Amino acid sequence: MNFRALTLLAAALLLAACATRPPPAAPKRYAAAELLALKPADFGWPASSTDGERALREVALADIRARLALPPGPERDAALPRLFDLVAQYNAEIDAARPLLLQALPLLGQRDAETQRALLTAAHTLYAADAAPLLWPLLPQLTASKPFAIAAYTLLQADGAAAPALRALVPQQFPNWADDARLTALMQRLSPTAAARPPLTELLAAPLRPGHAALYSLQRPGRTHMGLVLVRDADGRFVRDAAGQLFASPQLALARSGLPGTLTNGNTPQGLFTIVGAGTATNPNIGPTPYLHSKLPIEATPAEFQHADVAVEWSEALYESLLPPGWRGDAGIKEAWLAGRAGRDELLVHGTTLNPAYYAGASYFPGTPQQGCMISGEDWDPASGRLLASRQLTLAQTYAAAGRREDLAGYLVVVELPGAGAVTPAEALALVTAAGR
Repeated sequence: MNFRALTLLAAALLLAACATRPPPAAPKRYAAAELLALKPADFGWPASSTDGERALREVALADIRARLALPPGPERDAALPRLFDLVAQYNAEIDAARPLLLQALPLLGQRDAETQRALLTAAHTLYAADAAPLLWPLLPQLTASKPFAIAAYTLLQADGAAAPALRALVPQQFPNWADDARLTALMQRLSPTAAARPPLTELLAAPLRPGHAALYSLQRPGRTHMGLVLVRDADGRFVRDAAGQLFASPQLALARSGLPGTLTNGNTPQGLFTIVGAGTATNPNIGPTPYLHSKLPIEATPAEFQHADVAVEWSEALYESLLPPGWRGDAGIKEAWLAGRAGRDELLVHGTTLNPAYYAGASYFPGTPQQGCMISGEDWDPASGRLLASRQLTLAQTYAAAGRREDLAGYLVVVELPGAGAVTPAEALALVTAAGR
């Protein structure tokens, strides 16, 4: 089958109406009652069937190879950002694509900031050790804070001993770095403090805003293992089933890039988000299962964030006022504030149509990292593409029932727990019990 035929087949699979609920032509919003009435059998996604997924993968691989085959010149330069997106998503042709990135890096100072961002993200995601020697001479040419920060994190990933040199370079190259959220976060990373973290029990018990449900996403530093998400109801109690078992559902808050949360397509930042409803996306990697619409500070207005009719401006003090007192000075929990200042948005709580097999052997398997959202696994029928089981739908419905609000207004807290490996239900239960919730 030729490339054009594969493209047409993939488009047909994506657009075809399935026997249950077709993919939406435009985003749909849900009230709580609508959300609670849904069941997995209501949803299907043709590209999640074995045949559909295979067709899309063949199209992607053909696209990758076509871009790899381009001769040096403007056309290949323009093709590189998409090439590395596909390479990372499908874990394909990583070795074949490496020379193209390494050839592009020395000339990256002449490219626009968005191209710099895309190719430096590829370096961080796929080739940090190989790219590092080429990044030191490039750094002085990176005049925008975003590509500079990505290059710095890549150097740090390749060699932790690079921190002192990078820490000295930031104020030389960016005298006003403290006014830039991305560089503020970078300097915090380069200058770690030994201060102990406040008690997690205080964060779990904090009222946030009375009468609103909240999600608590418990993650590990680095995000390379699966976390857990808990649901606290409108009365401040964590949800348990009839047998008293704590609701604790696996959730991945890792982006494919592995970059920090203040950078485009980086990991989900730690901190406080607001939840303003639920909807169905048009992104084919998310699929039709309803997402919970979480928003960062600044992305949401203060009134939207607080679910109240207030006329105030955003400030760090306002963000801190929504946290429990002991956590207001914690740098980690303020990453969401910095991410909002840096312009990040659309970090949703959603499901996935990606095949976990692409990431077999990874420490987070069967998680499917994307671009910085919080992702719950889903099982799709390989024959029909129908949804068989969805941790995402269960999470969204548990939250809707716990909040008892038709508008689904509430909160989300993302926080990292010390330790290694996946966050366990026993660990979560011990914390919730200690918090008296």
